[in-house]
Amino acid sequence: QVQLVESGGGLVQAGGSLRLSCAAYGRTFTSAYMGWFRQAPGKEREFVATIRWDGAMAYYADSAKGRFTISRDNAEDTIYLKMNNLKPEDTAVYYCGANLSPYGGTHGYDYWGQGTQVTVSS
Repeated sequence: QVQLVESGGGLVQAGGSLRLSCAAYGRTFTSAYMGWFRQAPGKEREFVATIRWDGAMAYYADSAKGRFTISRDNAEDTIYLKMNNLKPEDTAVYYCGANLSPYGGTHGYDYWGQGTQVTVSS
């Protein structure tokens, strides 16, 4: 069974940091674009960041630029999202996804994790 399993969420004060992890099980995603998305209560899921299969290229939503860093360790089949200077508006369930298209992108993800809650208090 293919699974993406997120971890690392929690409660943090504004200005603090968290690092999310997403591990793949059941198949390897070392040749896939991987991404992070989030969904706040009452809102649609939105794109946060994506990283190319080799880690050489990453793309961020405007809300994440300068504060979040996406990375991957293909040897461990794991991706990460380091989040700095967190704000209350970053509060959401964060999901990782795998995009099997050779072009990647911010849509059309094929696999999803179950999500991890991030709560930022003011």
